[in-house]
Amino acid sequence: MHGMFGRRPKQTITDEERSVTDRERSRKRTMDRAVRLLAAKPRSIGELRERLLEKRWTDAEIVDTVIDKLREYNYLDDEQYARDLALSKLRQKPQGRRKLEQRLSQKKVDRETLGSAMDAAFDALPETQLIDLAIAKRVRLKGLPETHDDKRKFTEYLLRQGFQYGLIRGKLESLGNEEQSI
Repeated sequence: MHGMFGRRPKQTITDEERSVTDRERSRKRTMDRAVRLLAAKPRSIGELRERLLEKRWTDAEIVDTVIDKLREYNYLDDEQYARDLALSKLRQKPQGRRKLEQRLSQKKVDRETLGSAMDAAFDALPETQLIDLAIAKRVRLKGLPETHDDKRKFTEYLLRQGFQYGLIRGKLESLGNEEQSI
């Protein structure tokens, strides 16, 4: 077993190290591998390209042909992938725009596609609603912040979740006001 998830560290294979003898057989093997990788989990075009090029028996031209074919079949669509992933991440764990962008930027999708996917996700689940969920969960686990130190830790927690300071401050002030009216 390699690493925490059973995957060897990525190796970069140079063009000179590639050995594509039978192009048709390599294309078929590359297509089979692409379908297996996509069956395991959705991937962006960039992620899939990187994984396919890990093998010596294929090359960039074959990989591009396979990716074009998969796009034609609608098995690969970065816009749909990014929208689904952004919404899924927000549903799994309430987080702010900054943290979501950080997590999605690792998925090898262009910035414009990421931006529109995040806009769509935050239209469906507004950040004000998400921070309310994060606050409710934190209050359930830790109780209401009582001391100045508790409030500072609460703020730092919400900042780490990617919420903007102004939004946090407003929410925590209203939380304090609700607490006083009880």
